[in-house]
Amino acid sequence: MKKDIHPKYVEATVTCACGNTFKTMSTTDKINVEICSECHPFYTGKQSFGGKKGQVDKFNKKYGFDKKETK
Repeated sequence: MKKDIHPKYVEATVTCACGNTFKTMSTTDKINVEICSECHPFYTGKQSFGGKKGQVDKFNKKYGFDKKETK
């Protein structure tokens, strides 16, 4: 690696909008994020799949895949 052309790699503090903070490495010393693993619905288990219920059945009915074939 060439000298004096790379940015400094320092320990950074990441601050989420929910108030959670953690340390990581970055070229900046402070990082602000809107969502983190502590408040994201997927990681907290609060994610709702209710809006997608029946989508496969609707697709199958629309294109005729819901009928059983007889041989």
